[in-house]
Amino acid sequence: MAARQYRFVQTDVFTDTPYRGNPLAVVLGAEGISDGEMQSIAREMNLSETTFVLPPSRADCAARVRIFTPGVELPFAGHPTIGTATVLAREGLLPAGARTIALEEGIGPVAVTFDGDPAAPAFAWMRHPDATFGPALENRAAFARALGLDESDLLATPICSGSTGLPHLYVPLRDKEAVDRAAPEIPALMRAFGEMEPLGVFVFAPDGEAGDNQVYSRMFAEHTAGIAEDPATGSASGPLGAYVVLHRLVAGEGEVRIVSEQGTKIGRQSFIHVRIRTDGDTVTQIDVGGSAVPVLEGTLFLPEAT
Repeated sequence: MAARQYRFVQTDVFTDTPYRGNPLAVVLGAEGISDGEMQSIAREMNLSETTFVLPPSRADCAARVRIFTPGVELPFAGHPTIGTATVLAREGLLPAGARTIALEEGIGPVAVTFDGDPAAPAFAWMRHPDATFGPALENRAAFARALGLDESDLLATPICSGSTGLPHLYVPLRDKEAVDRAAPEIPALMRAFGEMEPLGVFVFAPDGEAGDNQVYSRMFAEHTAGIAEDPATGSASGPLGAYVVLHRLVAGEGEVRIVSEQGTKIGRQSFIHVRIRTDGDTVTQIDVGGSAVPVLEGTLFLPEAT
């Protein structure tokens, strides 16, 4: 029986250096691949995410994109959006000369704007929905212990959930060294969540040594998405930008630019750029951006559909 064949491109996102950043597999022309096959392919790729490009169902979107981790499908994610949009531009699969396009994801249209040549963009910005945050969690010591840390390693600002489409738990730490010492103990972490729905845990600290408005971050999602540590998390970086601005952990007003370094601890150094616009104490616009560099391409083989 002849196999079905699908071309894919793998690109490293939030870096301009091959084999750093967060790798992403983009499966092009994914019509005819079932939900179960998409999940199996993502498990086979064994990357933080794999995307599948389909014709859009909306006239205002250039493509529909489905996003899978090795364990689950996501409604929205950052490095898959930046990476997929950049691959589509380089493959000539977007309207000629378009600098701003929209990708149809589970949360609806996600706008992406390119810097540089639209056919070979050097950088891409994705627009995030407004950030929302949950109440401060009171069991701070339990979360610190679950991360292998002391309560004294926490900043005074709240531990809370935050989302621009995909919720995460934000745990602010006092310094870069504490971020690097974090080592989640999953049963203890699940106990700390209690009756709350478990979320991926994003730990971060202001990094004054690296420069003004620099943040050093790590992301743990083994308990939610089968990803022990994510090298770069665009979906978490939008709320991160809003958090550090609202809690005065970075300087500036009006337009504030932030760089989050992530993935360094696991050898996949990534730089996620966040652009926040404010009006007084209100965040009015969030953009997350970065570069993407192609590293390989290939062909997937699937059995003929029955």
